[in-house]
Amino acid sequence: MKSDVCKSVSSLIIIPCLNEEKHIGALLDKLGAELDHMNAKIVVADGGSRDATRDIVAARSANDPRILLLDNPRRIQSAAINLAVATFGRDYEYLIRIDAHGDYPDDYCRQLVREAIRTQADSVVVAMETVGFGIFQKATAFAQNSKLGNGGSKHRQGAKGHWADHGHHALMRIAAYDAVRGYDETFSHNEDAELDYRLKKAGFGIWMTDKTRMIYYPRSSIATLFRQYIGYGRGRAKNILKHRSMPSVRQMLPLLVVPVFIGAFLAVLNWAAVIPFSLWAVACVGYGFWMAVGQRNPYGPLAAVSAMIMHFAWSAGFWMELLKFRGRKAS
Repeated sequence: MKSDVCKSVSSLIIIPCLNEEKHIGALLDKLGAELDHMNAKIVVADGGSRDATRDIVAARSANDPRILLLDNPRRIQSAAINLAVATFGRDYEYLIRIDAHGDYPDDYCRQLVREAIRTQADSVVVAMETVGFGIFQKATAFAQNSKLGNGGSKHRQGAKGHWADHGHHALMRIAAYDAVRGYDETFSHNEDAELDYRLKKAGFGIWMTDKTRMIYYPRSSIATLFRQYIGYGRGRAKNILKHRSMPSVRQMLPLLVVPVFIGAFLAVLNWAAVIPFSLWAVACVGYGFWMAVGQRNPYGPLAAVSAMIMHFAWSAGFWMELLKFRGRKAS
């Protein structure tokens, strides 16, 4: 399909952003090159960055009127997308969501538009490959790219193009987005899966493309990774509670981590209480060594540690949200 097709429709490229001075300049330069081949504008919805992010965006905007800076008082990503669509969306057919904490192929946006036109999908989602640089970040990336860390999720591993229920958000028809009233701004995490649930329920089609993907940079410390997955767990629980849906098998397994951890303290009464927790720990470490040997990757054992942090934090976040909900319901 010729690149001219990308100029036949209008696209609003939205970048939710907060303190991304390390990435935003290079990202805007890359996306700016795509604008020459598209009918599109870029909106950076900034949540109040305290580093040089806003200055970098303002400088790019001064040189290229197709790049706009928008204040996002609510800070979170769901609010950023909603605000950008409410402010500029009426003039565009598609929105393209770009995460500032990542990297993209040179023709990423054009491939999304081509896929949307070819398939007539209301939403085009992509697989996400995780890449790290420091030792802990590389180990975390290795874990997140493996079944140990992602549970076999297709939007983490990638798959041949197919109609899907969920994937990493990339492009959406603004008419479909508006029809389901956009993101739920009470969600700081898992807002994409929650929106996909409503899109599917309303009869809109979600296409997982294999023509392009994004590269994501994981958190580089234990504390930030733990906080991130606490949020993911809470978001998933909130989604399930809102729609009265059941978690999948791959979500049920890490959900058990906190209960078996708490149960292990009963070993003072009966040594057998520690067995479930021990089995989980041994399985994670064993899988890590298996990855190290089978894939010849020295980060396998440390990847197991990252996976255990993710499992535990996700489980803790899920139970925290569930108990919070039950507390509100009881009161």
